[in-house]
Parts: sequence; C-alpha cells; structure tokens
Amino acid sequence: MKKPNLLFLFADQWRRNAIGFMNKEKVMTPNLDQFSKTAKVFNNAYSTCPLCSPSRATILTGKYPISHGVITNCKPGLDNVFLKESENTIGDVLKKEGYSTGYIGKWHLDDPEAQNGNIPKSGAKDWDAFTPPGPKRHGFDFWYSYGADDNHFTPHYWMDSPEQIKVNKWSVEHETDVAIDFISKNKEDNFALFVSWNPPHTPLDQIPDKYVKLYDNLEVDIRKNVKLDSLIDHPKTIEPFSFTEEKYIDMVKRYYAAITGVDENFQRIITYLKENNLFDNTIIVVTADHGEMLCSHGLWSKHVWYDESVSVPFIVSYGDKITYGFTDTVLSGVDIMPTLLSMLNINIPDSVEGRDLSETIFTNEYIENDAITMCYTGNQKVIKDLKAQGKNPLAYGWRAIISKDNTYVYFKNYNGEGIPEQLLYHNKKDEYQLSPEIITEEENLFKGKLATWAKKFKDPILD
Repeated sequence: MKKPNLLFLFADQWRRNAIGFMNKEKVMTPNLDQFSKTAKVFNNAYSTCPLCSPSRATILTGKYPISHGVITNCKPGLDNVFLKESENTIGDVLKKEGYSTGYIGKWHLDDPEAQNGNIPKSGAKDWDAFTPPGPKRHGFDFWYSYGADDNHFTPHYWMDSPEQIKVNKWSVEHETDVAIDFISKNKEDNFALFVSWNPPHTPLDQIPDKYVKLYDNLEVDIRKNVKLDSLIDHPKTIEPFSFTEEKYIDMVKRYYAAITGVDENFQRIITYLKENNLFDNTIIVVTADHGEMLCSHGLWSKHVWYDESVSVPFIVSYGDKITYGFTDTVLSGVDIMPTLLSMLNINIPDSVEGRDLSETIFTNEYIENDAITMCYTGNQKVIKDLKAQGKNPLAYGWRAIISKDNTYVYFKNYNGEGIPEQLLYHNKKDEYQLSPEIITEEENLFKGKLATWAKKFKDPILD
C-alpha cells in the first residue's frame, strides 16, 4: 500500500484569527474556509517561540529552542545561532523513510553568509544565505530556497549552485508554481514537500493590487487592544511608532490582502491534488511560524507573549481518515514533528521533546496539553552587557505557559531592574488580554509547572 504523502504549507507572521472561518477578523479566505470543513482545526495552536528562526527550528526538530540552540533569528554577528548539522529533523527522518523530499521558500536557519562586510559569491546580503547541498539541508533533496529576504515582488532563490535565480513575480505565486511542478514530477512516488511562503510578513506594500482592491470598500474593525501611539519607554517595544487611524486601517487591509493571496494560491495546489487523485492520500497541514501584533498593546511585529504574536493557524486534512471539526487541544510548534510522524506511521526519534497529538486528529479525543512558549534575547549589546556582569543571557526574557483557558507569563527584564513579573491572563473572559492578574506569591501552581519544565530542559530562567 502506498504511504501517505505530506504537504506542509506555512506562511510567515500569520496570526490565527486572521482567517475567515474563525469569524474574528474580516479576512477573505474562501478556499481555506471550505477546506476547514473537511479538516481538523486547532483552536489553540501556538508558536513555541514567536520569531522566525527559533520557531522554524522547533517545527523541524520537535525540540525547544533551549535544546536545539536557535534561540533567536539567524543574523550576522551571532555565533552558532543556526540549525546544526547534527540535529535530526523531520526532513532527515522522511528521507531515510524513502520519501522524495522538497523544500521551497524561506529557510532562515543557516548562518548568514555576509559577515564583516564581505559579500559572498552567492550574492547573499544581510541575513540571507545560500545553503549548499549536504547535511545543512537536513534531508531535503529538492531545494528551491533562500535564507531571509523580504522582496516579495522580486524574490530570489538558490538550488544546487551559488548562482541566484531571480524572479519578477509575487513570491507566493511563484513558489506555488514550483510546488505544483514538484508534485507533478513526484506524484508516482511518496513525496514530502514543505512550502514556506513569506507573506503576510512585511513589507505590506508588496501585495498584488488584485488582492488589495478586494478590501477597498470593506469596513475594518479596530481591535479593542490596539494602540496607535506606542510608548517609547515600553520595555517590550523594539521601535516607537505612531500611525493615523487611516494609515493603520490601510496596513491592516494589506495584511489581510496578503492572506487572501495565500488563500488563492493554496487552492491551486489543492485543485492539482484533487485532479490527480492525490488529495485523499496526502496529509496536508496549513500553519505559520508565528503571528503579528499589528499594533495591539501598542506593539508591532512579534516576539511577545500576547495572543496576536504567539497564536497561529493549524489545520490538518487527510482525506476521510480523520475526524473533522474544531478541537480545543493545545498544540505548539514542538508538537508538530511527533504528531505528523505518528500520522505517517513512522517511529518518533528519541530526540523529540514535543507530544504526539495525532489521537486528537484521528478520533477527536481532547488531550490535556500546555504550550510552553518563550523569548531569548538576540540583542548583541544586551548579551555583551549581561556577560560582562557575569550573568547568563539565556536566563532572561520571558517564558509563558498557555492552556486552553489561561496564559501565564514569567518575565525577567534584561536590564536586571526589579523583581521578575508574573502575569496571568484569563483568556476566555479577557479575550484582548487587557486585564492581567499580577501574581505576587513567590510560589504558585504556574511557576511550579515552569520550574518542572525548566529543570527538565535545562532552561536557566529561574536561576
């Protein structure tokens, strides 16, 4: 009997509620709305670290950032912050199992090539990198990828040589073309394909007009926790900003338009699978690496514990072999590899630290689970200053425990001032997370859970 195929589709910076069928935000995703009716949808899916590189490394390894070592984005000037060749990823496992493997789009897990002002032969700049054939590709044989670059209208890619492939086409559409071509060439085999679309990641001025125009006459709601003038001294704000309401609404519409574009191209792949009798035997996952704040709580981008930053879509289809509908089982990035390998009937490596939640997908059984999500500093000045004080930079930042009802946060400021904050958000009755309970007790149930996790995985946050 032919093994099931795997198609893993994930976009960058796409928060869970920015999808039509969730009925939370006015986003046009007709194809995903239809797809969700014959899929399992997780109401509580979270990024293990709401930042590109750490999240991607966790998805691929099934390990927490403190374990795989990618604790911040792969960028120039940081030592050993990239996915090590020694890590055993889902790509490595699938290749050994005989799958035809492919990776398309953003990788952002390699050490940037442009160091100390030197431009490499590949032409990679800034955070970008050409990942050569070999163990750094972690089992993915077909390679059409780049490190990190945000030119959506003029993307570039590398295959097996340092020569850039330059394209004048919206990246989502082009990568979908390449994905369909890969599937067509491997449809007689068992294939496993990962497609990493960059939008709706910024810049939001690089969205095809045909999607933007769909939102011209749409009245967009401003979330109750949005603040358009950020506090310059806010400890979690990277850069202060100020937007007029008109400018802000335009940005939100463009963010939504990018997702509509992803939705349309997603359907192109689904249509191909159905027309070629591949759909029912393909496990299809739609998700993201992390969310986007869009000025909620006066913050832009991600890397904070709020729901807009940490929540992601997670939709799974596998023909008629699963139960359809929504589940409240909590899933985070670390659980993805073991869950998918179990669905594929492949042994889960001992290195994996997440949980197999496949039973929820197959039978609709609710599984009690928490998401442990986290932030470590990648600021070189902060790291240098902490080390000069004899402190471990990994012992700062924040950690959060997220259940289906609550978010507990333990935050230790990088400047070392004051005692650590402990916050508890009751997400069911405080949807916008505007009224956290401040926990003053030194010992409590949530901190006890955090201590157990930190001890097991050697995270120094409580040291």
